[in-house]
Amino acid sequence: MPQNKQIVLDNRPVGEASPANFRLRVTETPPLQEGQVLVRHHYLSLDPYMRGRMNEGKSYAEPQPLGEVMIGGTVGEVVESRHPKFKPGDAVVGMGGWQEYSVVDADQPGALRKVDTTHVPLSYYLGAVGMPGVTAWYGLVKIIEPKAGETLVVSAATGAVGSAFAALGKARGCRVVGIAGGAEKCRYAVEELGFDACIDYKPHPDAHSLSKAVKDACPNGVDGYFENVGGMVLDAVMLRMNAHGRIAVCGMIAGYDGQPLPMAHPALILVSRLKMQGFIVSEHMEVWPEALTELATLVATGKLRPRETIAQGIESAPEAFIGLLKGRNLGKQLVKLI
Repeated sequence: MPQNKQIVLDNRPVGEASPANFRLRVTETPPLQEGQVLVRHHYLSLDPYMRGRMNEGKSYAEPQPLGEVMIGGTVGEVVESRHPKFKPGDAVVGMGGWQEYSVVDADQPGALRKVDTTHVPLSYYLGAVGMPGVTAWYGLVKIIEPKAGETLVVSAATGAVGSAFAALGKARGCRVVGIAGGAEKCRYAVEELGFDACIDYKPHPDAHSLSKAVKDACPNGVDGYFENVGGMVLDAVMLRMNAHGRIAVCGMIAGYDGQPLPMAHPALILVSRLKMQGFIVSEHMEVWPEALTELATLVATGKLRPRETIAQGIESAPEAFIGLLKGRNLGKQLVKLI
């Protein structure tokens, strides 16, 4: 059995996360038992939710245990199987974690899924046609419930979730506006991702300044907002929400380092009769087949052309993860393991 490089959580962050919170170790991959599959990971997904799991306190997910392999989505290839449904060479997606190999109990529901790479590249199953894409789909379709002609806004617009949201919103006849950090990201959002407009939040010192930019980009107001950031960005968009607007709360990355994120204008929820709903996409597995079918079709037809930022080698994962939290990536952040 091959040696396996792994990244474990060595200590919990105080304030900002840093590479010093992680540790590299090398272990022997254990022999397979009946029903198990050995997977060689090709790509590891890095996602903002992982920051919340590094903390010990209460969150929507269980804390990452110290001294254990960091949790994370992976795609790769079966190299050995003692399960009748999987054979060497199968392309698969699972939650293999921050390591080069994983031994998977393939009978566990959802532990491992075969994927077709004929029209969809393998890495896309960690982004546009994976958890981030389904996240965008659920927030849009099930919470925002858009109607043709409405105006939709999404923060962290050029990330994996935001890019899928744009394609899904445009497919429903909506005007889609992004919020992102920097002129380059905004240019990419409009020219490549199909956003109708993109607002650069960086020049704006406060929510009222940013809200004026939202008004300029959304002269008819905002009907649906997909929230990834929180803080000042949420305050700015709430000031421009139309009556009976809907807000899908996916993430609050502005508060992942532990500081509170007070809401400046909570009365707007009543005044504008807003619906604001948080969600965790793994609690809605029943929608995944429908969502993945639509997302794969958008990719295959060229209507969703996501970009990827790729770090090389398992050793690069901690630095790449910190870069993701600081917005250094464009599109989906991956680690290439082969």
